[in-house]
Amino acid sequence: MTPDATLILNVDDNEGARYVKSRVLRHAGFAVIEAATGQAALDAVREHAPALVLLDVKLPDISGIDVCRLIKQDPRTNSTLILQTSAAAVQARDKIRALDGGADSYLTEPVDPAELVANVRALLRLYAAEKALRDADRRKDHFLATLAHELRNPLAPIRNAIELLDPRHGASDAGRADARQIASRQVEHLGRLVDDLLDVSRISHGKIALQMNTLDLRQIVEMAVETSRPVLDAKQQQLTVSMTAAPCHIVGDGIRVAQIISNLLSNSAKYTAVGGAVTLRLDASNADVAISVRDNGIGIAHDELPYVFELFMQSRDAVKRADGGLGIGLALVRELAELHGGSVAAHSEGLGKGSEFVVRLPIVLAPDTDAVPLDNNNMDNEQISRKRRVLIADDNVDSATSLLMLLELEGHDVRVAHDGPSALTIAQSFEPHVAILDIGLPGMDGHALAKALRAQPATAHTQLIALTGYGQERDRQATTEAGFDRHLVKPAPFDEILREIEGTKAS
Repeated sequence: MTPDATLILNVDDNEGARYVKSRVLRHAGFAVIEAATGQAALDAVREHAPALVLLDVKLPDISGIDVCRLIKQDPRTNSTLILQTSAAAVQARDKIRALDGGADSYLTEPVDPAELVANVRALLRLYAAEKALRDADRRKDHFLATLAHELRNPLAPIRNAIELLDPRHGASDAGRADARQIASRQVEHLGRLVDDLLDVSRISHGKIALQMNTLDLRQIVEMAVETSRPVLDAKQQQLTVSMTAAPCHIVGDGIRVAQIISNLLSNSAKYTAVGGAVTLRLDASNADVAISVRDNGIGIAHDELPYVFELFMQSRDAVKRADGGLGIGLALVRELAELHGGSVAAHSEGLGKGSEFVVRLPIVLAPDTDAVPLDNNNMDNEQISRKRRVLIADDNVDSATSLLMLLELEGHDVRVAHDGPSALTIAQSFEPHVAILDIGLPGMDGHALAKALRAQPATAHTQLIALTGYGQERDRQATTEAGFDRHLVKPAPFDEILREIEGTKAS
């Protein structure tokens, strides 16, 4: 039975004393049940799971000290708080014996009513704090187990894809192409998991920066649908999109609003069976715009509905039947909606009856500007590829070697170092156009290496690219201060690395 944080068990064989204490506690707003013997107290604790037991030392059958010890020794009841009381055992040794026996506090009678209530409230605060810690510990253990599962899942197809690319297996050209696609999809999946975790960290610490613009939400919806389409198509699900015909403007970060919608679509796809239906609606009123995503999936149990937006929340039924996940997506939806001055609500008639999520964002009736383009990374795709001298510094040998091979296939002249001092030595004679540096290098970290390269005349104008697993805002600020031109987070797409290199002036 789940403990009631306001339920108190009052145990005393003296009917008058028991009545007075119960009356004081009930007047203070607590729910009180009573017992007159030690055995009755033990039975009541197991049956009703009170948060606190007000326990007299002298009882007719079992000593209150022994009752306390038995409660604390039972794993089912050991979190119950015990406030021991006595009118006879009032010496210091009596209190010491009770506290050594497991009691959480000790009062001598007669007890002033205000003192009794104050002690009970103090102990209940302790109870609430301990319960919160236990709950957090359980969520942490569940999250770590889920995280390990979700991170391992993509590794199996990646390993298999690598095997297929091995010439000894004699795979056809089509088979090798499929293997490359499999590995690429799974790496993207791993990247999304890491990005979600980083987003949670940034939001929880108030470090997420929104790029606010006036947006036509219809364009954002189209972008989110395009992003989510492969997930829906993979399960042959029918997506119906209904949008208001008139322009529907909000002020927000286009990328983040698209992320809200994509997360809702992905969530519906995940918890809806193959061939199921998902509906996305965009409706506007004078005050706000409503984005609703409805599905005919597994639904949400009534007792879990209030908690679906909690971080790392995983439904009992969903864990068995869905496609996995960390329980982060909906938590991000709520946080991002609130950062935009909006809200999100969940609705479900119960298990097996589907779900609906509705995000409401403030509408802008008279936008100052048109919607801005969402892709800030548009680059000239017609740049002529030219040979570059590229220095790679990374202590991960596999990472450095694989990037070396890819760049050499593109025609670039590449050198590799696995520590800072070696990279600096190579750079002095090689004079690279581009240096791709890991941050966590032995001997001299990436920041120090960048500063040293900037200080040398031969490499003062080298394009410096940080390629690192550190991607938070403070990490980007640190690379900028060290002299880097770009900050890419592992695993960065090779096309993006290539664009950076080929956009560099050759000499």
